[in-house]
Amino acid sequence: MVFRVPIATPVVTSFGTMTDRPALVVRIEDADGAVGWGEVWCNFPNVGAEHRARMLENYVAPLLLARAWPDPMAAFSELTARLHVLGLQCGEPGTIAQIIAGADIALWDLTGKLLGKPLWKLLGGEPEIRPYASGINPTDPEKLAAEKRYAGYRAFKLKIGFGADRDIANLAALRELLGPETPLMADVNQGWNPETALWMLPRLQQYDLGWLEEPVPADTSWPVWQELARKAGMPLAAGENLRGKAAFEEALHSKAIGVFQPDLGKWGGFSGCVPLGRLVNGEGRLFCPHWLGGGIGLMASMHLKAAVGGPGYVEVDANDNPLREALGGRFPDIVDGAITLSARPGLGIEPDVEGLRSFRR
Repeated sequence: MVFRVPIATPVVTSFGTMTDRPALVVRIEDADGAVGWGEVWCNFPNVGAEHRARMLENYVAPLLLARAWPDPMAAFSELTARLHVLGLQCGEPGTIAQIIAGADIALWDLTGKLLGKPLWKLLGGEPEIRPYASGINPTDPEKLAAEKRYAGYRAFKLKIGFGADRDIANLAALRELLGPETPLMADVNQGWNPETALWMLPRLQQYDLGWLEEPVPADTSWPVWQELARKAGMPLAAGENLRGKAAFEEALHSKAIGVFQPDLGKWGGFSGCVPLGRLVNGEGRLFCPHWLGGGIGLMASMHLKAAVGGPGYVEVDANDNPLREALGGRFPDIVDGAITLSARPGLGIEPDVEGLRSFRR
């Protein structure tokens, strides 16, 4: 199911602008009528949700429904192997991985419901997590940051990559608003080349950033990332645009990345990202899952962080998105900068898809 909801204020990044909020929802029902919900990453390109839905319907769903699976991990492993060549043939390994990831989320939600356990508990975690307000736009960022601070957030991330003067002015405004003790991060969204990144790094250091996210394209060679890490004076963050266990292991071995941010709706679901998170924690890096979509994926991302544990944050989009609560239910209260997830089984949600009928595509 694809949903699209118009928004009054576009979400702006260094590589593109979102003028509506899409969601591709996966619904899996077992023979006894129990239902699991998942969500596939589909923000870009702007028409990508509908394409992914057709790929899901025609290629992933037939394999998924062809047999009974002993557990979600078995389904994830076999779907990944069976669809590998298709991804190569059509030049869309990312699209295939995203669809499998969304299906994996739904299978885990279903499993949690059948076992009567919330996913954070089923996967061996604790219910408390710490969110940060992400995606703060470059226009009047202090206004949105102030609203989110009032709502209980105690950590924030600004979008940069819009020219040095504008970026620095925005960072200065936020640091003045938030004070020196509040965690503040910045996300370039792959917007600089290595030369620009090296030029910008010393100009950012006075703002005491918790991390600098994707200063260069994700496929930049590891020696370049390592040079940036040596000169950054702050941790570098990446992961939303890495795909597959081997890619994350390379990133870990490079020692250039201090903050790992897999998106469980882009690759891995719970089956891939829970083991990855434990590996990251074991290597002494921060595990801070990425998510910028609807409410099902957000709740899944929060359960992922709760399951893996360790220091760090879970990303919560600060921008308006009607699909957040319509699909994910009432957002949990933030108390002293933390969220305590419920003990309801699975993801603990029942999306109101009927209430969104007018936005279904």
